Amino acid sequence: MEPRNQTGVSEFFLLGLAEDPELQPLLYNIFLFVYLVTILGNLLIILAISYDSHLHTPMYFFLSNLSFTDICLSTTTVPKMLVNINTQRNSITYTGCLTQVCAAIIFGGFENFLLGIMAYDRYVAICHPLRYTVIMNPHFLGLLVILSLFISIMNALVHSLMLLRLPCTDLEIPHFFCEVVQVLKLACSNTLINNIILYFMSSIFGGIPFSGIIFSYTQIVSSILRMPSAVGKYKAFSTCGSHLTVVFLFYGTGFGVYISSAFTHSSRKTTVASVMYIVVPQMMNPFIYSLRNRDMKGAMRKIIGRILYF
Repeated sequence: MEPRNQTGVSEFFLLGLAEDPELQPLLYNIFLFVYLVTILGNLLIILAISYDSHLHTPMYFFLSNLSFTDICLSTTTVPKMLVNINTQRNSITYTGCLTQVCAAIIFGGFENFLLGIMAYDRYVAICHPLRYTVIMNPHFLGLLVILSLFISIMNALVHSLMLLRLPCTDLEIPHFFCEVVQVLKLACSNTLINNIILYFMSSIFGGIPFSGIIFSYTQIVSSILRMPSAVGKYKAFSTCGSHLTVVFLFYGTGFGVYISSAFTHSSRKTTVASVMYIVVPQMMNPFIYSLRNRDMKGAMRKIIGRILYF
C-alpha cells in the first residue's frame, strides 16, 4: 500500500502516557533518566565483557548480546517519546511509525530468543559439564545468534509488510510508540489475516524459546537436587539466579501487558503496562547481572576505574 494513494496518511499522533501538560516535564525527566541509565548500564556490561579476558565465555557472550539488544530496544521507543514531549508535538511520520513497529519486533523477538539460548547454555553447563566446551563452541554460538537475529528480522518484515496493505483513517495511536497491535486497530478494513498471522507467529516464536527455558530449568533443578554437596548445589543455583531473574522480569511484564489488554478497555492502562515491558526490564538487566555476579562486579569495577582514569 502506498500511503499517498490509498490512505493519504503522512503521519500519526502518539497520545503518550498522559495528556495533562503539567505531567509532561515530570515524564520527560523520568524517561530521560531511565534511558540514560539503560544505555550507560548496558554499555558498561558490553565494555566489561570485552576488556576482561576471564569473561570471554559463552554465558557472557550471550549477555553482551542481550545488553546490545536492550540498548537497541530502548532506543527504538524512548528517544522519540522524549522528542515529542520536549517539542510538544506528538506526531510521527508514516515511515517512522512502520520503522518503529519493525524495530520493536526485531529486538523484542531477538531478546526472547537470547533468553532461551542462555537457558540452554546453563542447562549444558550444569547437566553436561564435561561436554560443555565441545557443545558450546564458538561456531555454534555464532550460529545461534545469527539464526535468532535472522528469524526475528523475517518475523518483523512479515508483520510490517502486512501493515502496508491496510488503509488507515484514524490517525491517533493511544500509545507512546507505534506498537503493531495498536496500529492494526487504526485500519478501516478487515484485519483478520493480520491478526491470525500475528498471533500464530507470536505463539511459535515466543512459545519455542519459553518452552526451551522451562525444559532447561526442569532438567537443571533435577540435576542440582541429585548433587550430594550443599556447596555444589549453591554454586549451581547461583549461576542461574541472574538469568532466572531476567526471565521472570521479561516474561512477567510481557504477560502483564497481555492480561491488561485482554481484561481492560482502557488504552491508557495498557500503555502504562507496556512501559513495564518495553522500558523497565532493559534498565534493570545490568543491575541484576552486575549485583548478583561476583565476576561481573569485578570486571565492572575495572572498566569504571579505567574510564575515570582517562
